[in-house]
Amino acid sequence: MAHDHDHAHRHAHDHHHDHHHDHTDIDWAEMAEHLETQAELYTPLHEHALAWLGGKQTEPGLIVDAGSGPGVVSCMLADAFPGARVVAVDGSEPLLEMARARAERLGVADRFSTLTGELPDVMADLEYPADLIWASNSLHHLGDQQAAVAACAERLAVGGTLALVEGGLPTRFLPRDFGLGRPGLQARIDAVQEDWFSKMRTDLPDGVAVSEDWRALMSAAGLRPTGTRTFLLDLPAPAPDRARAVAAATFGRFREVFGEDLDAEDRATLDRLLDPEDEASVHRRGDLFVLTARTVHTAVRTA
Repeated sequence: MAHDHDHAHRHAHDHHHDHHHDHTDIDWAEMAEHLETQAELYTPLHEHALAWLGGKQTEPGLIVDAGSGPGVVSCMLADAFPGARVVAVDGSEPLLEMARARAERLGVADRFSTLTGELPDVMADLEYPADLIWASNSLHHLGDQQAAVAACAERLAVGGTLALVEGGLPTRFLPRDFGLGRPGLQARIDAVQEDWFSKMRTDLPDGVAVSEDWRALMSAAGLRPTGTRTFLLDLPAPAPDRARAVAAATFGRFREVFGEDLDAEDRATLDRLLDPEDEASVHRRGDLFVLTARTVHTAVRTA
């Protein structure tokens, strides 16, 4: 499990998928570079979210990033809460290696550690209760989301906060009509991805269908909801180079995984968007932007 992200990332919109269309497992380690670049691109959004979070609670002593991926947000948590120790938890050891290297690079390694294991069971391996658990687009990869919320709640100290990043809006990189093919390409990709996401959820072991009412799920786990807020990422055109890299990687995965579900005209449009030699590609065009939103739901353990 590995999401700073995206990915990125209501999952269907910002997260990216395995090479095989009929296989909903995701190889997070293979996506490491993209996950890291995308999370870095989202820095302004996360900074605002963490500032909001910091204003809602006392300084935490122990923070857990549940489903940390390559540790971009884990290190931001360490920066936002300079008195805290941070534990990055993920099922992918290669991604945690990246997280440890990043913490070293940024000078927070002395209060940074990692724990390898699959959510939610790995939460039981934490040595101490957490004052803040941050789980960004990770719990929706688990079959029983209510049980996952409960597992997080059990590892909170009294007065501790669970912050779930789930939901938001689809990411947009281009105008509805950007001069290639039939207008509305990204909306059509959204629809295909929604179907993929539903199938991914259905295929999960021990899957339990629940309404995606995260406040209700947290309440059912014995927590008291304390707020929900959505944060915007708005990088207007012309977007910076790292935004172009994320757009290219995102559209590339769309093309690879969902190409067969799009018509020939849309496939041809994606091919042009991905061709670095084409003036109309995401690498060159002047109208590329990044606009998206992520929603953070918080709840506190009162007893």
